[in-house]
Amino acid sequence: VQLQASGGGLVHTGGSLRLSCVAYRSILSVFSVDTLGWYRQAPGKERELVADISKRGINYADSVKGRFTISRDNARRRVYLEMNNLTPEDTAVYYCRSNITDSWSQGTQVTVSS
Repeated sequence: VQLQASGGGLVHTGGSLRLSCVAYRSILSVFSVDTLGWYRQAPGKERELVADISKRGINYADSVKGRFTISRDNARRRVYLEMNNLTPEDTAVYYCRSNITDSWSQGTQVTVSS
């Protein structure tokens, strides 16, 4: 499985972005039961979980609750992260991850200016 993330960019505080991640060479029966997550890594900090989605439900980091929404489209092998009301503290490189295959996407840079 190869994951490709996209959608990052530069926005002002309060702005919005939508990240997308597509899983190439993924079998639907596997993808549909996979736990998919979005992670981020800010300069000088460890990579952290932002949100993940599975058949059991959805989890969000406390710092993004109420502002970010994770969703998935199994038929299209995609997972999304809708990010609203962005702040400079959200500036980081964002990655998506497949838990079953332990695969990571390349990063997509999100920069929020004050």
